[in-house]
Amino acid sequence: MDEKSVDLFAHKSKSWDMNSKRVKNARSIAGLIVKNIKLSREMELMDFGAGTGLLSFFIAPFVKKIVAVDNSPSMLMEFQNKCNEFKCETEVIEKDLSKESLERKFDGILSSMTIHHLEDTATLFRKFYEMLNDGGFIAIADLDSEDGSFHSDNTGVFHYGFDRKELESLAQEAGFKEISFDTASTIVKPHREFTVFLMSAVK
Repeated sequence: MDEKSVDLFAHKSKSWDMNSKRVKNARSIAGLIVKNIKLSREMELMDFGAGTGLLSFFIAPFVKKIVAVDNSPSMLMEFQNKCNEFKCETEVIEKDLSKESLERKFDGILSSMTIHHLEDTATLFRKFYEMLNDGGFIAIADLDSEDGSFHSDNTGVFHYGFDRKELESLAQEAGFKEISFDTASTIVKPHREFTVFLMSAVK
């Protein structure tokens, strides 16, 4: 990690899983992935922006291996600390896919509440497409368009949620097909509610 890289999640990693809203959100997203996508114990998936592994934990019983990719070393340390509880093989890779590429192929790519932290969504989708085996899938969960009040501090936030149609166009341009959206969960905060979509598509 170079000197300019700042781990924006270092102070959050220890308490990240304690937030019951976050656990409930991850469980809802995982449930929809399992319902909508035919997973198998032969599959190797990447969890992009895996953090402490909340989503991976709920997907693990249905696949062979999950490769956790994140640019936060503190989050990945928490992931590693509990990966023996996962019901599949795991691997951890510290990498910033907004700046680097990963020369690996996967049967599917998962991501939860991460892509709003990356500025160039179009390039990210192209990278995802290249990293998938033929017939592989993406399952991406993130916020529907919001007013910027979801985060109390918007440092490192490039998108206040996403418009589903615009995201669908970006995925089509990258080559994805069979693109669909479902509402995965609703996060209730004191000032308002925020909906979370699950976008799935295949190569």
